[in-house]
Amino acid sequence: MRLPFKINWRRVGVLIGIGVLALLVIDFNNRLEGLDRLTEQDGNKRVQATQVMQTQIALQTQVAYAGSDAAAEDYARGDGHSIQDGDIPVVPVGNPGSTPVVSSTPTPVPTQLPNWQKWWNLFFGE
Repeated sequence: MRLPFKINWRRVGVLIGIGVLALLVIDFNNRLEGLDRLTEQDGNKRVQATQVMQTQIALQTQVAYAGSDAAAEDYARGDGHSIQDGDIPVVPVGNPGSTPVVSSTPTPVPTQLPNWQKWWNLFFGE
Protein backbone atom coordinates (compact mmCIF):
# COMPACT_ATOMS: atom_id res chain seq x y z
CA MET A 1 0.00 0.00 0.00
CA ARG A 2 1.39 3.32 -1.06
CA LEU A 3 0.43 6.66 0.36
CA PRO A 4 -0.59 9.35 -2.12
CA PHE A 5 2.09 11.64 -0.69
CA LYS A 6 5.68 11.01 0.19
CA ILE A 7 6.69 11.20 3.86
CA ASN A 8 9.83 13.21 4.40
CA TRP A 9 11.34 11.52 7.43
CA ARG A 10 13.80 14.35 7.97
CA ARG A 11 10.94 16.86 8.42
CA VAL A 12 9.10 14.48 10.73
CA GLY A 13 12.29 14.12 12.81
CA VAL A 14 12.76 17.91 12.93
CA LEU A 15 9.12 18.44 14.01
CA ILE A 16 9.43 15.78 16.72
CA GLY A 17 12.71 17.39 17.83
CA ILE A 18 11.06 20.85 18.00
CA GLY A 19 8.17 19.37 20.01
CA VAL A 20 10.54 17.69 22.47
CA LEU A 21 12.57 20.92 22.73
CA ALA A 22 9.37 22.90 23.45
CA LEU A 23 8.42 20.42 26.19
CA LEU A 24 11.91 20.71 27.69
CA VAL A 25 11.71 24.54 27.70
CA ILE A 26 8.27 24.43 29.37
CA ASP A 27 9.56 21.98 32.00
CA PHE A 28 12.64 24.14 32.57
CA ASN A 29 10.42 27.22 33.03
CA ASN A 30 8.27 25.35 35.58
CA ARG A 31 11.35 24.29 37.48
CA LEU A 32 12.66 27.89 37.54
CA GLU A 33 9.31 29.13 38.90
CA GLY A 34 9.45 26.45 41.60
CA LEU A 35 13.01 27.47 42.45
CA ASP A 36 11.97 31.12 42.75
CA ARG A 37 9.06 30.17 45.03
CA LEU A 38 11.28 27.99 47.22
CA THR A 39 13.96 30.69 47.40
CA GLU A 40 11.36 33.22 48.54
CA GLN A 41 10.02 30.80 51.16
CA ASP A 42 13.58 30.15 52.34
CA GLY A 43 14.13 33.88 52.76
CA ASN A 44 10.89 34.22 54.72
CA LYS A 45 11.84 31.30 56.99
CA ARG A 46 15.27 32.83 57.60
CA VAL A 47 13.67 36.14 58.60
CA GLN A 48 11.26 34.33 60.95
CA ALA A 49 14.12 32.33 62.46
CA THR A 50 16.10 35.53 63.06
CA GLN A 51 13.10 37.15 64.72
CA VAL A 52 12.55 34.11 66.94
CA MET A 53 16.20 34.11 68.00
CA GLN A 54 16.05 37.84 68.80
CA THR A 55 12.89 37.27 70.85
CA GLN A 56 14.57 34.39 72.69
CA ILE A 57 17.61 36.54 73.51
CA ALA A 58 15.36 39.39 74.74
CA LEU A 59 13.37 36.98 76.94
CA GLN A 60 16.54 35.42 78.34
CA THR A 61 17.79 38.91 79.19
CA GLN A 62 14.51 39.71 80.97
CA VAL A 63 14.66 36.43 82.91
CA ALA A 64 18.25 37.13 83.96
CA TYR A 65 17.31 40.65 85.10
CA ALA A 66 14.20 39.42 86.95
CA GLY A 67 16.36 37.06 89.05
CA SER A 68 18.95 39.72 89.90
CA ASP A 69 19.32 41.82 93.03
CA ALA A 70 18.96 44.99 90.94
CA ALA A 71 15.42 43.98 89.91
CA ALA A 72 14.43 43.30 93.52
CA GLU A 73 15.84 46.67 94.60
CA ASP A 74 14.13 48.50 91.73
CA TYR A 75 10.80 46.96 92.70
CA ALA A 76 11.27 47.61 96.42
CA ARG A 77 12.15 51.28 95.92
CA GLY A 78 9.53 51.92 93.23
CA ASP A 79 6.33 49.93 93.49
CA GLY A 80 7.06 48.32 96.85
CA HIS A 81 7.44 51.69 98.65
CA SER A 82 10.21 50.27 100.81
CA ILE A 83 13.14 52.16 102.29
CA GLN A 84 16.70 51.11 102.88
CA ASP A 85 18.67 51.41 106.12
CA GLY A 86 19.86 54.99 106.44
CA ASP A 87 17.06 56.45 104.31
CA ILE A 88 14.87 59.13 105.86
CA PRO A 89 11.23 58.51 105.00
CA VAL A 90 9.31 61.62 104.01
CA VAL A 91 5.57 61.86 104.53
CA PRO A 92 3.95 64.89 102.90
CA VAL A 93 1.78 66.79 105.35
CA GLY A 94 -0.48 69.72 104.48
CA ASN A 95 -0.26 73.14 106.14
CA PRO A 96 -2.25 73.34 109.36
CA GLY A 97 -5.49 75.27 108.91
CA SER A 98 -5.47 75.17 105.12
CA THR A 99 -8.38 73.73 103.19
CA PRO A 100 -7.65 70.72 101.07
CA VAL A 101 -7.84 71.22 97.32
CA VAL A 102 -10.68 69.24 95.82
CA SER A 103 -10.19 68.32 92.20
CA SER A 104 -13.27 67.37 90.33
CA THR A 105 -13.15 64.60 87.80
CA PRO A 106 -14.92 65.60 84.60
CA THR A 107 -17.59 63.20 83.48
CA PRO A 108 -16.86 61.67 80.11
CA VAL A 109 -19.15 62.66 77.28
CA PRO A 110 -20.61 59.58 75.56
CA THR A 111 -19.81 59.45 71.88
CA GLN A 112 -22.44 58.37 69.41
CA LEU A 113 -21.46 55.46 67.18
CA PRO A 114 -22.07 55.73 63.44
CA ASN A 115 -24.96 53.66 62.09
CA TRP A 116 -22.70 51.28 60.17
CA GLN A 117 -20.80 50.47 63.36
CA LYS A 118 -24.03 49.85 65.26
CA TRP A 119 -25.11 47.35 62.58
CA TRP A 120 -21.65 45.77 62.54
CA ASN A 121 -21.76 45.28 66.32
CA LEU A 122 -25.31 43.95 66.07
CA PHE A 123 -24.36 41.22 63.58
CA PHE A 124 -20.74 40.45 64.50
CA GLY A 125 -20.41 41.54 68.13
CA GLU A 126 -17.68 43.69 69.57
